[in-house]
Amino acid sequence: MNIYPTITTGENWRDKFREIEYLRIEKVAVFPTMIEKPDRKSLYQLIEESPIKKIPIVHLRSDMDIEELDFFAKKYDTQIFNTHSSKEFPISEKWLREYRELISIENTHNFPLEEEEVRKYGGICLDMSHLENSRILETERYNKEVEIISKFKIRCNHISAVKDNFSSVNTEKRELRYDSHRLDNHTELDYLKNYPVNYFSDLCAMELSNNIVEQMEAIAYINSFMKNRDNFIKTMIE
Repeated sequence: MNIYPTITTGENWRDKFREIEYLRIEKVAVFPTMIEKPDRKSLYQLIEESPIKKIPIVHLRSDMDIEELDFFAKKYDTQIFNTHSSKEFPISEKWLREYRELISIENTHNFPLEEEEVRKYGGICLDMSHLENSRILETERYNKEVEIISKFKIRCNHISAVKDNFSSVNTEKRELRYDSHRLDNHTELDYLKNYPVNYFSDLCAMELSNNIVEQMEAIAYINSFMKNRDNFIKTMIE
């Protein structure tokens, strides 16, 4: 199980490159989901000027050109692209012709996994905090997704925080959420302990607005309890 810090493109995304430069980090995930097409050239230039040598996971935007996927796959050995349901963000058929096996569909907050749609892609990108939010608030949706997850390969994971109290409340939609892209305490990752080992792929990305140092600390925290759990399982088997 490899967990990577992520360049998430909120307001402080350029600061993350300064950390990457200082720490000489060579492997990261990249989520350019908040950068419009004209500004993504700056992102790609900063990547090329950085110590980054490999980008295992990339979150796609529906307005990306195939050349942008080529940039990641051919120059940075991207192994998984993830996308949302086409009901939310329609994607290019050219993507599927050229990169179908590398594209995984994510269980998002607005659109749960559907078996028919998952079959169009190379597998599932399992967002753990969205899944946990469903477990807490939407039992029927959660049970349906668990059934679908059992039928397909989990190709990558997103890892975010789950709060003890509501992370947000939408009064207009009468909607609550516990999942959050801001981590304030490592205990907000403890929910991961409740999921079976086979829910985690070899490629996991931290989907957090936190800076790179804080993400690395969170990764160390997760690795500590996942390693202990793996050792316990091995001991039981032996």
